[in-house]
Amino acid sequence: MPIDVFVSVGRTSTQQQEAFVRAVEDLLRANDFNPRALGRNEWSSEQPLRAVGERMEQCNGAVVIAFERTQINDGVEKRGSLDERALRNEKLPTVWNQIEATMAYVLGYPLLVIVEEGLKDEGLLEARYDWYVQHVLLSRESLATPEFQGIFADWKKRVERQHVSRGKAVEEAKSVRLADVEKLTLGQILNALTIRQLWAVISAIGGALAAVATVAFMLGRMIGGGS
Repeated sequence: MPIDVFVSVGRTSTQQQEAFVRAVEDLLRANDFNPRALGRNEWSSEQPLRAVGERMEQCNGAVVIAFERTQINDGVEKRGSLDERALRNEKLPTVWNQIEATMAYVLGYPLLVIVEEGLKDEGLLEARYDWYVQHVLLSRESLATPEFQGIFADWKKRVERQHVSRGKAVEEAKSVRLADVEKLTLGQILNALTIRQLWAVISAIGGALAAVATVAFMLGRMIGGGS
């Protein structure tokens, strides 16, 4: 079964961007991954951060695809300060790349960071953190280079290890919870139920007892020859 990986990618605005994102998605699927991207192949009516968080928790790795969203032809950084700097032909990605990369990092997921050549080098898209940032041209050929293939293969192994490790942790947690429940007395279980839960249990038991009583009555009549 394919391993879910979260893909942080902005909405494409050019054919080149769309073709590149599809090439990355094809590569992921060819390697038995299921790419999940909000606003691309999944949608939600929830608040964006909540929707991202829920889906990311269901994944075992993350891919960041950062490309130009904003072009600054002539601007100023830190205007009015001693560090004021002119901006010329600066390209910026969607801010969601930064947000989602941070969320994935906090979860401890292996990160594959792919950045369009020429984007402003800042935040978590800089090559100074716990992952390697690949600056590429937006073309399918960029994914076939020995460097990209080597980094991808290493990322794939780490995601697979994460998937196996997480699966074992979930099974262990289930075993512990089951063992704990088996040690509880009936009184402790009832005390832990809310009124609604308790009523549901009583209703279910009542329905089951009524069914048993009905069957017993009918069997009794059949055996006794009643009509």
